[in-house]
Amino acid sequence: MKKEMTIVYDVHDGLYINLTNRCPCACTFCLRQTMDTVGQSGGLWLEHEPSLEEVKQAIDGVDLKHYTEIVFCGFGEPTERLDTLLQTAAYIKQVCPDKKIRINTNGLGDLVNGEPIAPKMRGLIDVVSVSLNTPNAEEYLKLTRSKFGAQSFDAMLAFAKSAGEQGIEVVMTTVDTTISHEEEAQCQAICDRIGARYRIRPWED
Repeated sequence: MKKEMTIVYDVHDGLYINLTNRCPCACTFCLRQTMDTVGQSGGLWLEHEPSLEEVKQAIDGVDLKHYTEIVFCGFGEPTERLDTLLQTAAYIKQVCPDKKIRINTNGLGDLVNGEPIAPKMRGLIDVVSVSLNTPNAEEYLKLTRSKFGAQSFDAMLAFAKSAGEQGIEVVMTTVDTTISHEEEAQCQAICDRIGARYRIRPWED
């Protein structure tokens, strides 16, 4: 019997949406290198990328009022499926207008889609959580192993700045086991310059 794939799953008090397993990065610390699930989720490796209708059906199967936020985050980069992401966000805003919507992203969506994407998120996405990872462009590439190469770090920062200009709350994160306290201070300075909030997150989060 084919195992049912996980499109939506709970983490803490949020409903998480798993749209894709595609990602332009292969981060050295990525959870999916060592596990198949997160929290109480089922397997996050998708048998196929769910259609918009399949995503809506999965959302309709839960009570959105039970969650403090809806988060696009799974075993892949959500902006790889930007159109489906935005259409899903619009649907959520329609059925539950006051629900906060967040994207957990590597911030490379402009490179993935070949154009600035933050303007398309205005009014649909409330928060973007961007993986800053390190204050150093060369070290960033070593950590993320982005297929886009040397342009990746600056593209990630440009996306974060653009999102803030669209009125979207921007949180930039590093993982607590990957950089020094000195580098964390440098990351804080980057966030201050961009106008983002800096968060140091646990590895399993």
